[in-house]
Amino acid sequence: MTGIRLTAPAPGWSIDADVVVVGSGVAGLTTALRCAAAGLATVVVTKARLDAGSTRWAQGGIAAALGEGDTPEQHLADTLVAGVGLCDESAVRALVTDGPGAVRRLMETGARFDTADDGSVALTREGGHHRRRIVHAGGDATGAEVSRALVEAVRAAALHTIENALVLDLLTDAEGRTAGVTLHVMGEGQHDGVGAVNAPAVVLATGGMGQVFSATTNPSVSTADGVALALRAGAEVSDLEFVQFHPTVLFLGAGSEGQQPLVSEAVRGEGAHLVDASGTRFMLGQHELAELAPRDIVAKGITRQMQLNGTDHMYLDGRHFGAEMWEHRFPTILAACRSHGIDPVTEPIPVAPAAHYASGGVRTDLRGRTTVPGLYACGEVACTGVHGANRLASNSLLEGLVFAERIADGIVADRPRAGEAVGPVGAPVPLQAPETRLTVQRAMTRGAGVLRSAESLAAAADELEELRLATREAGAAETKPAVPGVEAWEATNLLLVARVLVAAARAREETRGCHWREDRPERDDADWRRHLVVRLDPEDGLVLRRTDTEAFGPVDAPGAADCAATSTTHPTPEEP
Repeated sequence: MTGIRLTAPAPGWSIDADVVVVGSGVAGLTTALRCAAAGLATVVVTKARLDAGSTRWAQGGIAAALGEGDTPEQHLADTLVAGVGLCDESAVRALVTDGPGAVRRLMETGARFDTADDGSVALTREGGHHRRRIVHAGGDATGAEVSRALVEAVRAAALHTIENALVLDLLTDAEGRTAGVTLHVMGEGQHDGVGAVNAPAVVLATGGMGQVFSATTNPSVSTADGVALALRAGAEVSDLEFVQFHPTVLFLGAGSEGQQPLVSEAVRGEGAHLVDASGTRFMLGQHELAELAPRDIVAKGITRQMQLNGTDHMYLDGRHFGAEMWEHRFPTILAACRSHGIDPVTEPIPVAPAAHYASGGVRTDLRGRTTVPGLYACGEVACTGVHGANRLASNSLLEGLVFAERIADGIVADRPRAGEAVGPVGAPVPLQAPETRLTVQRAMTRGAGVLRSAESLAAAADELEELRLATREAGAAETKPAVPGVEAWEATNLLLVARVLVAAARAREETRGCHWREDRPERDDADWRRHLVVRLDPEDGLVLRRTDTEAFGPVDAPGAADCAATSTTHPTPEEP
């Protein structure tokens, strides 16, 4: 049972369900549709509109072994290479084996993908893939099409949906089992203000945490709410130090903050080249796939060249595509570039890395179960073991599809029974002022961005700790605290997750995948072919432990594969 919760009013209303799904991207809506089709009373809670999450921003596509000559084994091999020794092979095998069928079922739901001249599904190639296996829609608008199809299916099925709702904390019963969630709805009528959805099964599908950094491809709603809720509920999170920085994000000028336009990896997959200001292709010789190397390698290559040249961006040159290809294959990217005064048809695109995807998250087994009974996680909020130290391009939408179906099938088979909710209980967390969000983002970008070191991470940790202590001291002095509200709750979630990320990054004293330590430039398989698992203890604060690479399932017996003693860090019992 959790002993930590957000400061919030008591619920003023409640509804009952069998399953509550928090999030409306590919993971959340696939889970909800499958549960509802099996006759379970299902409620979908989403932070903004049904189609406003990260899924609709996905440009590249969905990876699956659908092409002639391709096989799940080849897809598995590419995924394991990208994950740099930290993938759970059983999870990857589930992904690539179930993937083709999951994509076909998505098509049956109504998703329309681009086709080749013979009517077959068109396939492209992205970084880290040795085959053309990426299905796409609208050229570079795959996420928008997936979101459209699923949202239409949810509305056709008349699922109970609650929009503009920020999830707050987990409800539990007397035995510590999940009993629902509390949430705050920004609306009018029956569901307004703080309320509760009572359900014995809660599925977190809240997306990413890109807003923990200053510049990100993630929408403004991606404030790590699901990971923060899970931590307060006592669930384990894993691999949070592995944040993938997308190498080619449209560079809008020094100091640009917030959501930045993505230039899909598919542009490089179709033959665009990375060049410096002189036109030199600097990725040649750095990897056998050059510009199509896994994302961590390309991001590092761009960053190194920026350092070498003393510049803050590089260029992506696709001028040889011609106007017709840009207009038909990449219309979304073309429009975004032109809206910022750049024409890819006639000039190279200025690009720089930005925070993109969290390879880690809430630790689950192959059925999406977390270490809290009745709590599931799916999609980017989860750490299934699929991505390891670095996600392979276009595996994210596939992971959402495959593990959503696995979660739904498990819930339908188990038919969990509701217990009477007695939580959240425990001391409320003092809320951060809304302006803390910007301070956290800048501290994280300076200290825990693409390049990290013991010195930079220590500086970030100190800044984050100062924020936490200042809030505690303000509350003790009975000065006016931050008033409960969406911006304060988001800032509080961001601070908690930032502190966990930094703690894990400081502990991992090596360079692996998208975790790049300047002071520890080598990969260390002897000591660090391990996962860092973190939980939030009401008495001991952040508790870190290391586990073997095969430690992801089942979660019914967490800790069975521990290989290092538990260590703790600084927070006080009442304030994580």
